[in-house]
Amino acid sequence: MPTTTGSVTINIMGRDYLISCPADEEESLRKSARYLDQQMEDVRKRGSSLGYEKIAVLAAINITHDLLKMGKTSLSSESNSAYEIKILEKKIDAALMASRQIKI
Repeated sequence: MPTTTGSVTINIMGRDYLISCPADEEESLRKSARYLDQQMEDVRKRGSSLGYEKIAVLAAINITHDLLKMGKTSLSSESNSAYEIKILEKKIDAALMASRQIKI
């Protein structure tokens, strides 16, 4: 069934934005907007004389930095898991080979 696209109004730092969004993504969009609003407010509190555009860019950099850090952690975990799986596969192969050998 096709998803209908509607418009959603979100508020970031006191400014309203009308965003086109599929109905089934509306809650996710609102959650993202709340997160961005909080990040921008945090940047504004640290440097109150910053302009709106600079606040947006700094918040975007902070969010991107956090996302990339999470990605590295995830990749590292995947790499460790893959290594451990290979070790287990070798142990299983060795056990299977030992059980197949017939003593004469």
